[in-house]
Order: sequence, then structure tokens, then C-alpha cells
Amino acid sequence: MTKAVVLQHIRCEPPGIFEAVLDEHGVDVIRVELDEGDPLPDWRDAELVVAMGGPMSVNDESAHGWLAGEKHWIASAVSAGVPYFGVCLGAQLLAASLGASVRRGESPEVGVLPVTLTSNGLADPVFSVLGGEFAALQWHGDTFELPSGAVHLGRSAAYDNQAFRVRGAFAVQFHLEVTPAMFEEWSEVPAYVASLQAKFGVGGFEVLSEMFETSREEMARSARLLFERWLGLCQSETIQNRSC
Repeated sequence: MTKAVVLQHIRCEPPGIFEAVLDEHGVDVIRVELDEGDPLPDWRDAELVVAMGGPMSVNDESAHGWLAGEKHWIASAVSAGVPYFGVCLGAQLLAASLGASVRRGESPEVGVLPVTLTSNGLADPVFSVLGGEFAALQWHGDTFELPSGAVHLGRSAAYDNQAFRVRGAFAVQFHLEVTPAMFEEWSEVPAYVASLQAKFGVGGFEVLSEMFETSREEMARSARLLFERWLGLCQSETIQNRSC
């Protein structure tokens, strides 16, 4: 059975719809809750890595000492060709692990907003399945530069770097994987509440909730299309030298 190491940084940010796809394909999920002190396994034992979001910044090593070890772990795994899929913080961790800068953005990007694929995204074996433009949930305050050798796959109006691939690893700044239960839990995370209020004011959750509900089924379809394409690529005969 294929083993996927799932890196989580807060319990309310599991892989959601992506995990359902893993289950349906018979992939064994090994969950590592880093913020709760779970130790990282040997990266050589990971056949797939899925890195999820969280309220912290990749630069918060003084408050979260495990971040330094996680970045080193990711760099080692990705450099060796272990297939990787990063979401939001997971994308920023990939960028930082490979030497790119991650910084606070000019303002939080929050809402269900369009993401547009670049020409490389339209030709990409994974992202091309989404077409030229699609709706995605944005809920973040940090942004990042692309690491050396990365291929730029998608952008939004607020932040240019929304999706990229590098060394067989794929990453997205946005969220497609969120279930209704996850969405409700996020409304109780202080850092996420603060970004909501900064963007929409005191009634921010109600505004975002309406956006989410309107586009929820479309985003769920996109989540399945994207993740099944990635997983299929990683499990296909095109995998050579442990790289998808």
C-alpha cells in the first residue's frame, strides 16, 4: 500500500477532500501533527508528502521551534524526488525550504476569488485539468517568492504566486480541499478571525460563509480533479527516480 505522510500544523486543517481521494485510492495516511509535538518520520519512508496549512508563518521559528526541522525535512525529501503537494502554509514551506523568501503581504487575501493559470499552468500535466480560471478559497496573510528553478503555474489579482511546481513538487497558495465542517472550525482560529475582520469588518465570517457556500460544490469538483490528476501522475509508470 502506498504511504502518504501528511504534515499538519493545526488539527482543523486536515487534507479534507484530498484525504477522501487518498482513501479512495487505497493510500495509507500517516498523519504528523507538528504543532502538537509529533515527530517527523524518516523522509525516506515517505512515498508521498502532503503538507497542509496553518495559522503560523514559516518565519516563526522562535515561537514554533519545529519549523526549522520541518523545512530541512521537506528540502531533503523534495531534493530526493519524493512527490510533494503543499497547500497554503505547505506551499510557503516548500518555497522557504528551497531558499525562497516568505513575507507578510500588503494585506490579507481572503475570499472566494478567481485564480488564473499561466501559460505553463495551461500546459501542465496536473493543473491543466482546471482550465484557464477557477474559483478558490483564499485565507492567508503571507506570500512568497518562487524558488530557483520553479515553474509558475497560477496567479490571482492580489498575489502573483498562487501555484508552482519545482523538482516534481507541486504547491498552491489557495484552498480547494475545505469541507463545510473544516470551514466552520476555521472561524474559531484567532489568526483567521483577525484576517477576516481586517478584510471584511466585524461581520466578516458571514460574508465569507456566503461566498464559500455559493462556490462550495464547484471548488470540491476542482479539488478532486486536481488531486486525482496529481495522485495519478505520482502513481503512474512515469515515476522515475522517486519523482512525479
